[in-house]
Amino acid sequence: MRDNSFFIDTNIFVYALLEPDNYTDNHKHCISTKLLNGIYASNVYVSVQVLNEFYNVLLRYGFSDRRIQTKLEQIVDVVQITSLDLNVVKKCWFIKMRYKFSYWDSLIVASALESDCSILYTEDMQNEQIIDGRLKIVNPFEND
Repeated sequence: MRDNSFFIDTNIFVYALLEPDNYTDNHKHCISTKLLNGIYASNVYVSVQVLNEFYNVLLRYGFSDRRIQTKLEQIVDVVQITSLDLNVVKKCWFIKMRYKFSYWDSLIVASALESDCSILYTEDMQNEQIIDGRLKIVNPFEND
């Protein structure tokens, strides 16, 4: 496990981008922005799944393709991108059965584990839960 290697789930990027009052509350926007500004990009991992979810969510909020793609380019320029391969998918199956997460959350966890991250930032799973004895789930909105 890489100490201080972080996996960021889609919701953190979305809250950081969305303007308070128009789309999301100021609290989540501020915490997400502070979190992303406070961690070193070389230690930050996201999966292709996160990029796809980000695109889809922003389309639902009415963002143009060009604006979404510009934001995605900014993200991919500063983080490590992990692929979804058969190893990740099989680990996802195991995670889903063992921890009873949704399939998509299991895929995020599997990607974080395969990236050898120590922390997964998300609001979608139990805060402070330890996965496989090496990945800690952190909900930054509960730890502020």
